[in-house]
Amino acid sequence: MSTQGGSKWGLALVVAIAVVVLDQVTKAAVASSMRLHESIPLIDGIAAFTYVRNTGAAFGILAGRAATLRTPFFLLISGGAVVLLLWFLRGLPAERRLLIVACGAVAGGALGNMIDRVMLGEVIDFVDLSIGAYHWPAFNVADSAITLGVIVLCLDALRQPAPSRVLS
Repeated sequence: MSTQGGSKWGLALVVAIAVVVLDQVTKAAVASSMRLHESIPLIDGIAAFTYVRNTGAAFGILAGRAATLRTPFFLLISGGAVVLLLWFLRGLPAERRLLIVACGAVAGGALGNMIDRVMLGEVIDFVDLSIGAYHWPAFNVADSAITLGVIVLCLDALRQPAPSRVLS
């Protein structure tokens, strides 16, 4: 492995570890200092810390399903996403640092939520946003890292020229 290739993996790993640590520390702080469903307003009518537990995926998808089916399914999906990110990262040139950081952020977010699913059977969420009657489901640091990383990856994909196709 070249030095640049090593720095690519190192950068992705540092970002992933930072996301996992920040995610787990914030979730532990919320769980130890708030009661379930307690809400602490930050910006009146816009933002609050609200301690909830999500047994489903994004927006509570599959929340009503049995944990014996739900948890392995989510772990498989998250693990598959991490494997795909590693495969994608392998082909990235070391100078594509923003994409490397995005891969690390998505992987770290997936791992952070996987830890909750394994340890708790559900995910701790606490960032609660709303504007007027519009309310966004609560989320956490891992969800934020996944979302921002995916946005960066998608914007980069949209920016790239489409591959030319040769008709034969």
